Parts: sequence; structure tokens; C-alpha cells
Amino acid sequence: MAAARRGGGGDSRAGFRRDAGEPGPAVPQGLIRAARKSGQLNLAGRDLSEGESDSLGLRGRCGGPGVSRRREGDRRIPPPLCAGARPCLSPRGRHAAWSTRLSGLVPANVWRINLDIPEEAHQNLSFGAADRWWEQTDLTKLILASNKLQCLSEDVRLLPALTVLDVHDNQLTSIPSAIGFLENLQKLNVSHNKLKNVPEELTQLSQLKSLLLQHNELIHLPDGFGQLISLEELDLSNNQLATIPSSFAFLTRLVRLNLAHNQLRSLPAEISAMKRLKQLDCTKNQLETIPSELASMASLEQLYLRKNKLQYLPEFPSFKLLKELHVGENQIEVLSAEHLKHLSSLCVLELRDNKLKSLPDEITLLQGLERLDLTNNDISSLPCALGNLPQLKLLALEGNPLRTIRRDMLQKGTQELLKYLRSKIQDDTTSLNEGSPVTAMTLPSESRINIHAITALKVLEYSEKRAAVIPDEIFNAVGSNSVTTVNFSKNQLNEIPKRIVELKESVCDVNLGFNKLSSISLELCVLHKLTHLDIRNNFLTSLPEEMEALIRLQIINLCFNRFKIFPNVLYRIPTLETILLSNNQVGSIDPLQIRKMDKLGTLDLQNNDLLQVPPELGNCINLRTLLLEGNPFRTPRAAILAKGTAAVLEYLKSRIPT
Repeated sequence: MAAARRGGGGDSRAGFRRDAGEPGPAVPQGLIRAARKSGQLNLAGRDLSEGESDSLGLRGRCGGPGVSRRREGDRRIPPPLCAGARPCLSPRGRHAAWSTRLSGLVPANVWRINLDIPEEAHQNLSFGAADRWWEQTDLTKLILASNKLQCLSEDVRLLPALTVLDVHDNQLTSIPSAIGFLENLQKLNVSHNKLKNVPEELTQLSQLKSLLLQHNELIHLPDGFGQLISLEELDLSNNQLATIPSSFAFLTRLVRLNLAHNQLRSLPAEISAMKRLKQLDCTKNQLETIPSELASMASLEQLYLRKNKLQYLPEFPSFKLLKELHVGENQIEVLSAEHLKHLSSLCVLELRDNKLKSLPDEITLLQGLERLDLTNNDISSLPCALGNLPQLKLLALEGNPLRTIRRDMLQKGTQELLKYLRSKIQDDTTSLNEGSPVTAMTLPSESRINIHAITALKVLEYSEKRAAVIPDEIFNAVGSNSVTTVNFSKNQLNEIPKRIVELKESVCDVNLGFNKLSSISLELCVLHKLTHLDIRNNFLTSLPEEMEALIRLQIINLCFNRFKIFPNVLYRIPTLETILLSNNQVGSIDPLQIRKMDKLGTLDLQNNDLLQVPPELGNCINLRTLLLEGNPFRTPRAAILAKGTAAVLEYLKSRIPT
């Protein structure tokens, strides 16, 4: 009540007036003063309301650009205008409005924070140098989340400097057309409201990077949606959308797109123009097919198609970077080699709750697969080749009518099951030593060559044998076949097998990790089609200059070796996209050379001996992942590293001497 009494003497120039008995301002003046200095105002969870029940409307209207004012002694207040709202003129309506108003409104001085003279200035208060109101900072961040707003005032146009506007978790049924005046807006969060449409004016926000509209009641989107050309993140999940505008083709900077939990029956082929898209979520829609044009989205890393009506798995000939594919709870009956042969980077394949009856032997093409979920299908037997997946950590098989594997074996866990499957590989193989009988002491994996893997999968596999040399019989078994993948990892090799040069016309993926190599022989340098080289966990201290002949090399893994300097030859391989050099002893890098590598997106230098990070590294804008943790440098601090690559690069760039 004391606050109410103080409110009765408000100055008429303060932008709004109060009569005795009215509630005090819902926003403390201290917050307003702080916002004038910081440019940020957080009014989340303050029980604010602004809508048709606000018939007293002194603190900002929802439909017009001005602020309604009360004349001295006049208790008849014109109702505010609100899109889709009716004025409350009856006594009962006014009573309801007063009840709502007691919970607090969005005061007009919030919208007019950069226009009106502060209330303190009218009281002739002295201002220190830091408090001079005429030097106030424009409001750039406004948070009105978790209130009871039914609509936003058109006065939002009075905050043109806003870069962040967060009004999620309210009761909004519309967005004011004045939103189009916020030409600097970069992030708009209107999620968890009751929006039924999006105004055309929103499409004028050419600087908008993040638009969150999930959990609303949207039925359609404006045709001009493609004008939001700066968008990097768009969340439209949990709405009622049945179609997507073809103008989505212009959202070429989009990195994350969430369309989950809608009513989409198809995806427009135009979204294939999103060349930078990394994550696409179409979970729980009505999709029956996926457009073939989707295959051209070469940057896609995560694809969610769960809970749809797909009857077959689409073929993805260009998805070489795809790491996660989720297609559970569909009606897929067949999984073929054509579906798998282009998914070499896949780490997670989720196929639960479908109608699969079998798996192809070509499942071993997915050499990087870490998780395979086949729960609740109709699979009666497993291919023994499944045991040759070296990275598989989780194999979920519950709810399948498996007949060839005992239940107690299934209960022993993934690794025991894979070991069992490897022991059963007998068909279409030939003995390493045809003249020597296989005894009870001979492990099947040591005594046989997997001819099927060579002929059908184009994989030459001889790993985990603890062998000091690769037997000639292994190379002899290749014959005239074209082998694309070589896996000699987890042995005790002191040198690279010389006969590997025989595979130079076809091999593109070589794994020599976990051996005892102290140098790289020139035989490896002539594999001119090589795109992926894994030589981690060896004793390497340098790389030969001849490696610059590997003009197609995209990924190289040098982790856990003994490098003390960054291998100079890597600077001269312009095709490199990923360099993994963690857990070595590297003391410095050349940022000018790194910047010239315009395709390099991932650089892992964790746990090395970097005493400083050159600021010029901040100019390497192509880096999407830069890992520096575990080095002895003092700056950037750990708090900055934790914010991610973009924050680290921005920090480094700010420290470049001018």
C-alpha cells in the first residue's frame, strides 16, 4: 500500500501516470537504471500481462504506436487496441481488467526507455559521471519470458537497437506488425505461445540469425519466409504445419532446421539448396518419402526421420559427413548395400521399431559405427560380418525373434556378442595356411582371410592380430579386386608394408593406428587416391615431405604420437578438412599457413605443449572446430574455451595488434 501511495504523485512527464490506490510499477526503477547502462533488461517471470483484459492500459498498448494517458481526475480510460481482442467496456470487464492489472503490466517506460527522460532527472537528483542519462546505452536485449502476455505492444518499434527479443512461455496469439522495425534483431524467441500465424513484416528482419517458433499453433508460414537470408537456426517444431514454403531455398546459411512434430506429408525439394545445413529434424510427421534432391546436402551431419511413414530407407549418395541417422518407428522392411555404401562417416544408426527381417553383410561398410539400434524388428539371424565393426560399442537387439543366437549370449553384452560373431565367420573364407590344419588352439580370426570382405565390401582387413608383419597371403588374396579400405590397426608393425603400393589405384582409406611405426615410408606417399589416413598411437616424430603428393587427403589422424612441431608438410596439402593432432608435444603453430588452408574445418591440438595461442588464428574463419584444451598457455582462459570455437576465434581476433 505504501508503494501505491507513493505512486499517486507521479510526474506527468514520466510517460505514464498513476492514481492513488493503483499498484506501483511492476518493474523496479533500479532495473530500468541498470538497463540504461548495460543495454540489457530481464523481466522474465514477473507475472506481467498485456492483452485484451488490460482495459486500463496506461503502460503501453498492443495495437497502436502511442501510449494511452489518463487526464487528471478522469477515471474513464479508453480501451487499448490489441490484434484480435475486444475492448472490455462492461463493469464486469473492467473488474476483470483491474484484477489482471494487479499482477502487473509491461510499463510504457520499458518501451520508451531510450526516449523518455528518466524519472530521477525530474526530481533534480545529481548524477555521477557514470549515471548521466543522456549517455545511456540503447536497449539491445529484452527478455519478457515466462509471463502472461497475450500480445506485444506496437511500441516495440521504439526499440530499434534490439538484437535479442525473448518472449517465450507467454500466451501470445500474434506478433505485432511493428516487429518489422527491429532491423538489428538477430535472435527472436517466441516459442511456447499460442501463435496461429506469422506476420509478413517479420520477413523483413534481414539480420535475424536465430528464430525459435516451436510449441505454437502455426498452420502456415508466409511465402516470403526466404527473405530471412541470415538465418542460421530455425525451430518450427511442435506446430501444425502441413507444408513448407518453396522460398526455403533461399535460407542458404541455415545450419540447424527443426521441423519435428508437425503434419508434413512431404519435404520440398528446394531445401536441398541449404548447403550449410548440419542438422535436420523431421521427427513425427507424415512423411512417406524423402526427395532424392536431399542427397546434395553434403554438409548434413545429423538427420532425424523418426516416427514417420517411411517404407524404405532413402539412398544418400552425397552424405559423406553424416554421423547420425535416426529412422526408428517407421515401416522400413529392407536395408540394402545401396543404402549403406555412401555412409562411411556414420556413428549412430537407429532403426528400432521397423519391419526389418535381415541385415546385409555390407553392414561392415560402416567402419566408424558406434551405435546400432535394431530393437523391435523381425530379424531372425545376424550376419557374422557384423562382428568386424571395430568401433561398435552398443548393439541393441531386444524384441527380435533371433533363432541362431542363444539368449544367454545376447545377455552378455555387445562386446561378447561381437566376439562370438567373429568366431562364426567360416563361409566364403580361405585358410591363411592352406597346408596347415586348423587346431583347437587356432583362433578363427588368426587363421582365415575374409574373402567376402575383399570381393563385396572392398575391405582388406588384418587388425588386432599382434602381428609384426602382414603375411603375403593377405595381399595375394586381393588378386584383381579393387580394394578401397585397408585396416592393419592394432598390430605390432615397425614399418608400413611395402606391398601396400600394389593398391595405389583404388585404396582411399588406410588405418595403421595402434602399431609401433616410427617413420612413414614412401610407399604410403604414392597412394594418390588416399582421402583418409589414420596413424594414431604410434611413435612418429615427423612426416616425410613427399606426403604433399597426397592431393586428395581430407582427414589425417596423428593423435598419441611424439610430434614436437606441427608437421610442415600438412600446410601444403590444401584438401585437408580435418587434422587430429592431440596428445603430442607440439609447441607452436603458424596461423598464417593455417589460414591458407581454406578447407580446414577441424583442428584438434588438445593436450600438447602450446605456451601461447597466436591471435592471428582468429582470422581462420573456416575453422568450425578448434580444440585447445590441455595446453599450458594462460590465454584464452578455460572459461572462453568452454564457450566453443566461435567464441575462441572472436576472442583471438580481438587481440590482434592494430
